[in-house]
Amino acid sequence: MAHVIATINLKGGVGKTTTTVGLAEMLSVEHDKKVLVIDLDPQTNATTVLIGDNAWQNLNAAGYTIATLFTDALAGDDATPKFDLDKTLQRGVSPIREVRNVDLLPSSLDLIDVQDRLASLPPGRFFSNVPTDLLRRAVRPILDQYDYVLIDCPPNLGIVTLNGLRISNGYIIPTIPDVLSTYGIPQIQSRVKAFADNLGEPIEELGIVVTKYRAASTVHRNTVDRLTEDVRLPEVFETLIPEANAIAAGVEHAVTSTLKQKYAYQGGYEAFSSLAREFVETVEARA
Repeated sequence: MAHVIATINLKGGVGKTTTTVGLAEMLSVEHDKKVLVIDLDPQTNATTVLIGDNAWQNLNAAGYTIATLFTDALAGDDATPKFDLDKTLQRGVSPIREVRNVDLLPSSLDLIDVQDRLASLPPGRFFSNVPTDLLRRAVRPILDQYDYVLIDCPPNLGIVTLNGLRISNGYIIPTIPDVLSTYGIPQIQSRVKAFADNLGEPIEELGIVVTKYRAASTVHRNTVDRLTEDVRLPEVFETLIPEANAIAAGVEHAVTSTLKQKYAYQGGYEAFSSLAREFVETVEARA
């Protein structure tokens, strides 16, 4: 069965998408894993990194994004469903030529409006449209095709994020090591635990991924120490993703042959390679 892992942080701009895509590509290339990325973030960054803006615009115009799944539920039981899993699923994505086993369920800006409306969605016949169960029901037929499913969640704990958690075995929290970026971690923990307890199924805290790390920053060093020493928080992955121009450029859809070229040998490749190894060990140890 697939390992389904959500990436969450309540603050934007913390490297959540960069971490998700970097792990997906490393898992494919270095660990020979088949990976599905589900982009639930209406900013669509993971989508445009993996398929480019033009391809995304064409899919969005045709309704072949994850947003259509949710708008179908809002339309009611009597409406004809428009979500087409086969046409929405994008196979063999990534502009990196050596990445061959990453698929994508793309996001849409329409999720911004959809999330607010989902909160008031009444259950359908036989509770068929429970708002937090929509994604699970839709993707259940394909999950076993993958070794890993990585879900890039919005920077909130709303209905769309809960759909991602509903199918997840665990979650990671990418964060910049500063006060504002780490402030919401206890809230994430408590909300996910309450949701998992309500489901009667565990959602494991796999750890905190430190991103955009600056070794010369006293604030960054002290924050990493604080996160590591606080036994109430999830464990901190030993691999620290450094702040580097090549990593920042990794959120652009740029065609290259290898991941080493993508990260331009500025430490990014080694960091993501190390993180992927640690990630696999952590996930498989908890399975």
